Amino acid sequence: MKAVRCTAWGPPDSLVLDNLPEPVAGPGDIVVDVKAAGVNFPDVLTVQGKYQVRPPLPFTPGNEFAGVVRAVGAGVDGFVPGQRVIGFTRTGAFAEQAVAPASAFLPMPDDMDFDVAAAITLTYGTSYHAVADRGALQAGETMLVLGAAGGVGLAAIEIGKALGARVIAAASSDEKLAACKAHGADVLINYETGDLREAIRAATGGNGPDVIYDPVGGKYSEPALRSIAWRGRHLVVGFAAGEIPRLPWNLMLLKGASVVGVFWGDFTRKEQEAHLAAMARITGWISEGKLKPLVSARYRLADTAQALQDMAARKVIGKVVIVP
Repeated sequence: MKAVRCTAWGPPDSLVLDNLPEPVAGPGDIVVDVKAAGVNFPDVLTVQGKYQVRPPLPFTPGNEFAGVVRAVGAGVDGFVPGQRVIGFTRTGAFAEQAVAPASAFLPMPDDMDFDVAAAITLTYGTSYHAVADRGALQAGETMLVLGAAGGVGLAAIEIGKALGARVIAAASSDEKLAACKAHGADVLINYETGDLREAIRAATGGNGPDVIYDPVGGKYSEPALRSIAWRGRHLVVGFAAGEIPRLPWNLMLLKGASVVGVFWGDFTRKEQEAHLAAMARITGWISEGKLKPLVSARYRLADTAQALQDMAARKVIGKVVIVP
């Protein structure tokens, strides 16, 4: 089978397309014919060796996918060959076939296509865990989403609206903000052309947002935190800007606010029942039309490096997928 391989830490264009033996389903494992694999910013960091978890070299990148069960190993219950499934694993998705423990899979809803199924696990899973669980966003509250046109950002907007909140979307271009508006954002802020803190003040009548969803870091985190409401929650989701901000601790004291870490990957492993319940709610909302995942482009397996380069260059709106 064909698979993308990372043989040394480096930029996406150092990846190679290789022929590997077809995977075998060991005890408790499932082998899937991959129909689509989601591309995420952590994939860019992983191949560079900059992510929190560094897999041993060489490896096949990609951690979310959708496909059809090819084979099941001994002891696997609830999955059969020919079944459509959604998978999430640390590595291995950017290939024609993938293997993972049965616990990494969910049945795929009948009314969902493979592109959407491959694009929801990390983005909507992360954002639901962040917004509903860690941020405890309530109906009637206000949430600010930084980097709002990315995969997790659009997911956060939609989840915030599904929970009954008012959502302020902040992004770097009018094109990106148009996508945010189409996905339900109530207020739009272009933080490249204006003063972010002043725009937040105007959008909230000086009260500030109750929840800040921050997958960006860098220069935007501090002005956002300085604007937070009393008892606000600043969600640390990631650092797409490349810089981990140094936030002044006195701000949390003065605002009675909390800075809350969001690590969805470990949440799925340490709180599996809660993760499965969250994914059931997410897929239910998609079937009801409350969530509308945006897949803006499809890349062939041979073009995986280009997909990651576009992700790194902030050219991606919503999600893109790799199609073997």
